[in-house]
Amino acid sequence: MAEPLVAPADAPVSNRIWTLPNVLSLLRLAGVPLFLYWTLETHQDGRAILLLMAAGVSDYLDGMIARRYNSFSRLGQLLDPLADRLYILATLLALVARDGLPIWWALGLIGRDLLLGLCLPILRKHGYGPLPVHFLGKAATFNLLYAFPMLLAALPENDGPLATVFRPMGWAFATWGSLLYLWAGVLYVVQVRQLVRADTR
Repeated sequence: MAEPLVAPADAPVSNRIWTLPNVLSLLRLAGVPLFLYWTLETHQDGRAILLLMAAGVSDYLDGMIARRYNSFSRLGQLLDPLADRLYILATLLALVARDGLPIWWALGLIGRDLLLGLCLPILRKHGYGPLPVHFLGKAATFNLLYAFPMLLAALPENDGPLATVFRPMGWAFATWGSLLYLWAGVLYVVQVRQLVRADTR
């Protein structure tokens, strides 16, 4: 969605739980099962698309509020990327289940996240936390989360004028976003390798 909630180097990071950015992230997380229910169970795609768009707006707002008022928290730094990843996973699941995306495409994106998840214990072992998100990763997430509402509107079962317009646009954003997403994952792994090698010298 928007930029991940990463505090600037000189910004204080608190242990508070009930901050406005955290509440927005929690509400965003609470929308994931509702999104899956609407897309997989009731096929209320219009509502699901509006929810996805609202999640994107709330993601932008929580980051903006945190930066403006220096209300960065450790919980927020976990919740914000978690919400993004869960929405990506949920949308991929919905698109594959309804023939809107090839399963190999979805597995490639999910496999990238699993690989990066395996890097976290390695970083922790060497005294590092999660690495800051590369700007390519931000651009990739931006593209994917623009593509997803369009692909949902352009599912194969839809043949209206809206689907005709959104289908090529959705695939363009999805292709560019997926390539950036995978490349950002490669760069992350390279960074991890460099840190580990420097630490073992």
